[in-house]
Amino acid sequence: MSLLKYLNETPKENLNISTIAFFANLEKVKEISPSIAKNILNELQDQRKNLKLIASENFSSLSVQSAMGNLLTDKYAEGYPYNRFYAGCDNVDKIEEEAANLAQELFGADYAYVQPHSGADANMVAFLSILMAKIQKPFLEELETDLINLTAEDFLKLREKYGKQKLLAMDLYSGGHLTHGYRFNNSAIMFDAYNYTVDKETKLLDIDNLRKMAHEIKPLIFLVGYSAYSRKINFAKMREIADEVGAVLMVDMAHFAGLVAGGVFTGEYNPVPYAHVVTTTTHKTLRGPRGGMVLCKKEFKEYVEKGCPSFLGGPLPHVMAAKALAFKEALSDDFKKYAHNIVKNSQALADSLMEKGVHIVTGGTDNHLLLVDVSKSYGLTGRQAENAVREGGITLNRNGLPFDINGPWYTSGLRLGTPAVTSLGMGVDEMKEIASIIDNILKNTKPAKTSSGKASKAKFETDLNIIKSSKKQVADLLLKFPLYPEIQID
Repeated sequence: MSLLKYLNETPKENLNISTIAFFANLEKVKEISPSIAKNILNELQDQRKNLKLIASENFSSLSVQSAMGNLLTDKYAEGYPYNRFYAGCDNVDKIEEEAANLAQELFGADYAYVQPHSGADANMVAFLSILMAKIQKPFLEELETDLINLTAEDFLKLREKYGKQKLLAMDLYSGGHLTHGYRFNNSAIMFDAYNYTVDKETKLLDIDNLRKMAHEIKPLIFLVGYSAYSRKINFAKMREIADEVGAVLMVDMAHFAGLVAGGVFTGEYNPVPYAHVVTTTTHKTLRGPRGGMVLCKKEFKEYVEKGCPSFLGGPLPHVMAAKALAFKEALSDDFKKYAHNIVKNSQALADSLMEKGVHIVTGGTDNHLLLVDVSKSYGLTGRQAENAVREGGITLNRNGLPFDINGPWYTSGLRLGTPAVTSLGMGVDEMKEIASIIDNILKNTKPAKTSSGKASKAKFETDLNIIKSSKKQVADLLLKFPLYPEIQID
């Protein structure tokens, strides 16, 4: 449907501003590149036809999306509010300031820095800020100079000090993130990085062992947080450990920020009161635009706000505007109800799968995600299971499990998340149905044989009738819970 057709065929009282904006923007894109416009529309259709269970994705509001498609994208604004390297940033100053104030109110933080383009960028800003506060500052004070006037010889000494600092963070296979000291990531080059794992039997964090490691390593940064761990973490205990060894407690709450904002994780399970520095994305459970943010105590403010020039270049004013809208939405009672429903749905999905004999890592979940061991449950690799389920109309991702023998490419697991389906309005009954669809597909899927007769780790064979019926079930489910119903297309 074109904008003109929509305007002509829709009664005036039924016209929807979101639909008008969508078609108007799409037609402007189409004027330059019909293929790009087509693929944008195809993505909407694809997400309407496939059930999204990717734990790190969500559906932001059309208001949030509208904030990103405007002339703010043309503006450079290096620096921070009222302290820019470019003239003409008056309006950006107000937008960034409002976004930061809303974030501080939402999370109860001393300071919020809303410029990072992603969670990975936010982590880099946090790392550099901690290094500047804890290593650079005392070094310069001892020499009674500043960074600009530091001699080349002393600057080399400072760089050597930077390179000797230790980072202790969760192992990637135990649920940590690439930026938490993974060897193929810059974080492992910046730091002398050490990783803690979960218990081999329970797959849960072992606090006593973690405390022992921290005392042996004595890291500068004790990093807590995850991208694939299904249980709550007691941040009061994490702060105790950090204080015992003189470490800075940094928490990466990218995955569960919405659960903090929505009042699901409170008290000792809310990292903001306990951590010196907190990083997050602004999408995932927070349901905002793709982007990042750093929250910190006052002692780190002067370093964090200098994310440019320490790591970032020009911020994205249009995305900061969208962040402000998302924070405003997250301050509502509706969002609190939504956040609690995310966890109810995640637990219902886990329980329904376990009732069918499916192995769920840690035996359940406290948050928005769960990990399915498809190797134990179905004799499949994560890659095979991911692709088989996608053929049946469900989009999710394969994921490495603790001590995974199949490595990071094939994996032994699937990661399932409920933020997006909860945004659509689905509840416990729908989670039970989704569990049945997934189980039905995977128990009728098996590894294909290679030319040598061995079981393939990538290719699989599945029952096409099951795939067909699963796609029908998914389609019927999504008809009841349409994505962006305001946008009406042929």
